[in-house]
Amino acid sequence: MGARDQELLAALNLEPLWMPFTANRQFKAAPRLLVAARDMHYTTHDGRRILDGIAGLWAVNAGHCRQPIIEAIHRQAATLDYATGFQMHSPAPFLAAEKLIRIAPPGLDHVFFVNSGSEAVDTALKIALGYHRARGEGSRRVLIGRERGYHGVGFGGISVGGIGPNRKAFNGQLLPAVDHLPHTHDLEKNAHSRGQPEWGAHLADALERLIELHDPSNVAAVIVEPVAGSTGVLVPPKGYLQRLRRICDEHGVLLIFDEVITGFGRTGRPFAAETFAVTPDLITCAKALTNGAVPMGAVIVRKEIYDAFMQGPESSIELYHGHTYSGHPLAAAAAIATLDLYRQEALFERAAALAPHLEQAVHSLEGVAHVVDVRNLGMIAAVELEPIRGRPGARAFEAFLRCYRKGVLVRTTGETIALAPSLIIESGQIDELVDTLREVIATLP
Repeated sequence: MGARDQELLAALNLEPLWMPFTANRQFKAAPRLLVAARDMHYTTHDGRRILDGIAGLWAVNAGHCRQPIIEAIHRQAATLDYATGFQMHSPAPFLAAEKLIRIAPPGLDHVFFVNSGSEAVDTALKIALGYHRARGEGSRRVLIGRERGYHGVGFGGISVGGIGPNRKAFNGQLLPAVDHLPHTHDLEKNAHSRGQPEWGAHLADALERLIELHDPSNVAAVIVEPVAGSTGVLVPPKGYLQRLRRICDEHGVLLIFDEVITGFGRTGRPFAAETFAVTPDLITCAKALTNGAVPMGAVIVRKEIYDAFMQGPESSIELYHGHTYSGHPLAAAAAIATLDLYRQEALFERAAALAPHLEQAVHSLEGVAHVVDVRNLGMIAAVELEPIRGRPGARAFEAFLRCYRKGVLVRTTGETIALAPSLIIESGQIDELVDTLREVIATLP
């Protein structure tokens, strides 16, 4: 580290900031600071270029600091910095909503804007409960999530989510009427699958049993990630999502797809719902909606759901829910520019074309020491490592640190290393990501 870098660190007081999902004491002892970004690379505080293998955090699908998005934010900030969405609004959110429904699955044609994926999930759950009540079925209060599911950090999201550490400190304070499907990951049955595993569609039948257990008249909604991202890229078995859709239809239960990670080209289509040819009743999205440039999330709903709320006097509020920054003008401007950029550069189609190269590259790691599974779908891939006895997650985190030192950014969750690069990545950069990962894994204890 040079003198200038030491001066930068010395000028920063790291202590006041409580960092999210971070080992704060460890980080502050040896900080990793990103000070600039462009296209596929970050620049660190010590002047190194880092190839971004995770699109920021599954968010920067069009690459970093894209000029059309920057300019749109600047124009909006100089024209109208903020306008409330309560009983009035600005034009940008309406334009953003119109562009969003153009790429949504047919039938999903209304948008409720929020500020994050967590808020999108809690909003979708509230809409589902309110929908049944508006139809005279207020007894439908049970919400069903899935083990190893991640749906943000709101109380609704961690209630339907299935990650133990996220729930541990708040047990007893979570939503009461919640149950969970089993997850679909089984190394004995589907390790090293390319795309969707052949085994596991029958696991969806657990939904039938849960609905019967709670009685169909009490069940409101099922929420799943089409591809579970934050718990290690768990790809749904062939036929699994179709079975969930059929069971929900049979019992009048709403199906919610959490596409905060899979939305906006990650699977080669605008939404994973189209990739899997399964249309849910609601979609939650965020992250790549604005290319990560301004916080924004959304819930996209079927017309029938929206219409169910449009009752009573026209002057009455139909849904008592919202946020100060719902449809914020700067976020909406970023979304408009981002959605236009995806279309103009055909980035969803580019993702579909690049996916086979990513698949071939990551599966070349099969047989490398410590690697127990490789899995992929679209522009998402995961390498699962054998854990060190008594130190869960330690081997993967060490791989993350060593990759960073070698100029590559990956994401770890538990013992899984995830890759989800921006859709502008070149095939040679995919090779660089995987070759670096191969070198690092070979050096792990």
